[in-house]
Amino acid sequence: MTQKLYIKTYGCQMNTYDSEQISNLLSFHGYALSETPEDADVVILNTCHIREKATEKVYSDLGRLKPFKQRKEAKLEKMILAVAGCTAQAEGAEIMRRIPYVDLVLGPQTYHRLPEMLAQLRRKSSHRQKRRLVETDFPIESKFDFLPEQQTISQGSSAFLTIQEGCDKFCTFCCVPYTRGAEFSRPSSAILQEARTLISKGVQEITLLGQNVNAYHGKGRSDTEEWGLGRLLLEIAEIPNLKRLRYTTSHPRDVDEELILAHKNIPILMPFLHLPVQSGSDVILKAMNRGHTSDFYRKIIDDLRKARPEIAFSSDFIVGFPGETNEDFAQTLKLINDVDFAQAFSFSYSIRPGTPAGSMSSQISQHEKDERLQTLQHLVREQQIRFNTLWVNKTTSVLFDRLGRHDNQYIGRSPYLQPIHVKSPENVLGKILPVKINSIFPNSLEGHLL
Repeated sequence: MTQKLYIKTYGCQMNTYDSEQISNLLSFHGYALSETPEDADVVILNTCHIREKATEKVYSDLGRLKPFKQRKEAKLEKMILAVAGCTAQAEGAEIMRRIPYVDLVLGPQTYHRLPEMLAQLRRKSSHRQKRRLVETDFPIESKFDFLPEQQTISQGSSAFLTIQEGCDKFCTFCCVPYTRGAEFSRPSSAILQEARTLISKGVQEITLLGQNVNAYHGKGRSDTEEWGLGRLLLEIAEIPNLKRLRYTTSHPRDVDEELILAHKNIPILMPFLHLPVQSGSDVILKAMNRGHTSDFYRKIIDDLRKARPEIAFSSDFIVGFPGETNEDFAQTLKLINDVDFAQAFSFSYSIRPGTPAGSMSSQISQHEKDERLQTLQHLVREQQIRFNTLWVNKTTSVLFDRLGRHDNQYIGRSPYLQPIHVKSPENVLGKILPVKINSIFPNSLEGHLL
């Protein structure tokens, strides 16, 4: 009998990719996706641990799932409730302590063993044993070696493809090295094969994923050959029928000459790069263990703009890091003005358990963090509006990937990841079409098809 599977995904694109892989893996074992958790036989929350609010949302959602599980069990039916991802890796024991009706906790490196885990839980249940299992080890084998070939693509014309996982940078504010483990790069042959499979199923845009995606150093065509991200992009770009190529998320320290040349020489590599800097103060960058200075970051931006003049940038910023002074914050605002970002993501610092920054002295008050965050967001918002305004009355190509809220409305993305919506009497999903921009809104642009 077909079992029902419900997955809720939190956080980054890597989790979205992982959820796709989990769904694909379990489809081979008789599971079909459910749009709601009420009647599901297995419910998986694929979690994020980067920020405190994301973690607390998981606990809130677990509370909302309790009645569904109780109703199933009252009918003598089974619902396995699982917490996966980075929160599971970081707080597995705490989840089991706080939420006694969670059956399974598994880290992001172990989901290839899900069918075995689910079978084990059902065997325990049949013998009236308490169904609880924690799997958060970092296995020796790579999960990618045990996953079946992708069978279904829920993302339509765009897809994510993980090429690298883990992080060796150990930024003092970040939990990723502890939840995702050491850097691991997939062999190029496996990546190229997965890319070909995606393209054969209608995918026109591929986004390569990694915690530090430009730290990629996978095996090339021979055991002695190693490829960086620049070489890998060149090879993927040669696959017929691929129209767009992206990668995220990068670290400034891993931008090398080969990658810069890739932006110059690969037309389908989109002219938009998310390159997190976190702060414009060298003092704070050192305290964060970022391993680069603000001028180093500026030089990378300059080099990329020389190679690809039309390129635009987004970034991440943390305000209120321990010890951040008014002068440090002013240096961050100066860097933002110097670079002129197309968009940016910004957050006030929050302590992640187990990270070095959490025990630093000179923690900043929440009031001061909130004020600085508001100031920074106002500045980057001005830059985003200015960038979007440049496109009014101009034409750009849009890959349409979803329906809008209104009749005959379609939404797609420009090369710069701007959401653009149009009206069309014909179905344009999955198509790349020219659009003339008429106006801008707070978070999107509106245009008409040419």
